Amino acid sequence: MDGSTSFVDAMKLRHVSSDGDVDAFDGELNEHWTIGPKVHGGAMLALCANAARTAFGGQERSDRGSGSAQEGVEPIAVSGSFLWAPDPGPVHVVTTIRKRGRRVSVVDVELNQGDRTALRAVMTLAEPEHHAPPLLSVNPVVPLMTPEPPPGLEPIGPGHPMADVVHLAHGCDIRPSLTTMEPRADGGPPVIEYWVRPKEGSPDVLFALLCGDVSAPVTLGVNRSGWAPTVQLTAYLRGMPADGWLRVMCTTMQIGREWFDEDHVVVDCEGRIIVQSRQLALVPPAQ
Repeated sequence: MDGSTSFVDAMKLRHVSSDGDVDAFDGELNEHWTIGPKVHGGAMLALCANAARTAFGGQERSDRGSGSAQEGVEPIAVSGSFLWAPDPGPVHVVTTIRKRGRRVSVVDVELNQGDRTALRAVMTLAEPEHHAPPLLSVNPVVPLMTPEPPPGLEPIGPGHPMADVVHLAHGCDIRPSLTTMEPRADGGPPVIEYWVRPKEGSPDVLFALLCGDVSAPVTLGVNRSGWAPTVQLTAYLRGMPADGWLRVMCTTMQIGREWFDEDHVVVDCEGRIIVQSRQLALVPPAQ
């Protein structure tokens, strides 16, 4: 594989045009940001989030990688509908500012490749929670997952059973607990656990949003493997990640015959909830 494996490089945008509240950017998501042959949905959403905050904060910031476009303003709610799975390579991102509010702003985003739209998203921009104790928090991750991966938990890499599919591992240190992907002996619902961090630098907002879509499908818990395309995903940014590992717990409410939901909770090394996400996807066919 060729091309940069840096997440910061993957999030870079080049501003190409502006017309009032509409801005256009060029970017590239190369083969290191794919699941199988197709671009990873979380990487696409993160790039769209970067385009939204860049357009909102000013075009002169568009070549600063994944740094925040305006002090304090971040994509606190990200909602995307996936229309088509693009191939790795150049993408064209168009943003339309729908509202510039004193506290909350809204930006529509389209990610295109060639003459096809792959993703349509709505980004809500505002200041996320400050680094202060919440009034109430029901955090399912901290009691079950340590701040760092358990000793001996192998990263996805050469020889790992997921290496041929999860190409994100070229730019991310991804350590899944493979035992949590198997059907439970007690017949209970799947609870999949991951520890993730970028191989270069520290996790930021965009990387945390990517982690809201990092898990293998929960359908593995009912012996359904294969392509499980996401149709819609909504993520909330609850805080700014600390420097260290991100813990990701993936669960589900229901796996139907055709559709399933999948929830991610992303917690930083300090035990704070950083991202919550829920997606609707198609159940893989029986083998």
